[in-house]
Amino acid sequence: MTDQTREIEVTAKDLPLHCPTGATQLWCAHPRVFLDIAVTGEVLCPYCGTRYRLKAGESVKHHH
Repeated sequence: MTDQTREIEVTAKDLPLHCPTGATQLWCAHPRVFLDIAVTGEVLCPYCGTRYRLKAGESVKHHH
C-alpha cells in the first residue's frame, strides 16, 4: 500500500456500501462498485484501493 491509501470507517447505516461514496468529487470518481463488508469487517475498493472498515461494535444484519 502507498502512503496515500485512504481509510474510511463506516457504520451499519452506511450499508449497502459502495465506492465512490457521495462525498467523492465527480472529477475523480470511478464507476460505482458495491462492496461486501459483512464477512470480514473491512474491504478494499478494487478501483482506487480505498480501505473501508466497519466501526468497532457495529454489526451487519442479513436479510433473508
